[in-house]
Amino acid sequence: MDNTVHQYLNDLMDWGNDISRGLDESLSQDKNEQILERLRSWQSTILHLKESEQFISQHDLTAINAEGERILFDIKHSKQINNRNKGIPYGQRKLPALPYAYNALEPYISEEIMRLHHDKHHQGYVDGLNKAEKELYIKKPDAKFMKYWLREQAFHGSGHQLHTIFWFNMTPNSTKRPEGELSQKLNNDFGTWEQFKSLFTKTATSVEGDGWALLYWNPRNGKLGVQSFEKHQFFQIADIIPLLVLDMWEHAYYLQYKTDKKAYIENWWNVVNWNNVNNRYKKAKSLMWNLF
Repeated sequence: MDNTVHQYLNDLMDWGNDISRGLDESLSQDKNEQILERLRSWQSTILHLKESEQFISQHDLTAINAEGERILFDIKHSKQINNRNKGIPYGQRKLPALPYAYNALEPYISEEIMRLHHDKHHQGYVDGLNKAEKELYIKKPDAKFMKYWLREQAFHGSGHQLHTIFWFNMTPNSTKRPEGELSQKLNNDFGTWEQFKSLFTKTATSVEGDGWALLYWNPRNGKLGVQSFEKHQFFQIADIIPLLVLDMWEHAYYLQYKTDKKAYIENWWNVVNWNNVNNRYKKAKSLMWNLF
């Protein structure tokens, strides 16, 4: 094994030990135990690589690093939940780590697209949102610049938050179709799963240029619905809660599918994380306004 690789694996082991020692009472006992179990499994994989006589590929190292990033994201996210009442300071939004490896959604979505889409495009929306928030809430812009920064906040803020839903709406271990309460509600509101899938697919196909397709919960009528957004922020319906979103910007599919949007949409159904969508629905339906 190359000495540089060996040292890198040792550094990862040391980092894992530091993380284990750094866990504190800011998280619940159950959450700490869950994180410790993930760390032990992760370090066990590293030890196996260190002891292996086989060549360690860049792919192996990338996968190990990605799992470490996901563990760190889980810790930070859990602490954010515990401190939810404090919120995130203006201008300090962060790019969430993917909840799976960059190549995990292949062959349906390529590693190349996931890296470009997440690391470049989504990061750009986070940076743009932070800049807009600092201008609006910290620097206090002159009246003549208000409309500009409000537009920037709408564009980058919607881009950041839609992409955050999008990543967690997908999984390499998709059940391929909805289950639980969401499945029943889809049948009640759309007739059948197949009818919903067809309507959502048509919604995504109808997007011209850059935009999104989404399934949403409407607390004003107690129903599910579908809608397309132009760019990130146009054609939205106020007061709705997105449950499932599909990015129809060209950067989400062009490198792999070129202009074949239909193939991208059809293949995307294979990686939908219906557990995530079902959980979003169960939380969203707890919000119900007077129906009008």
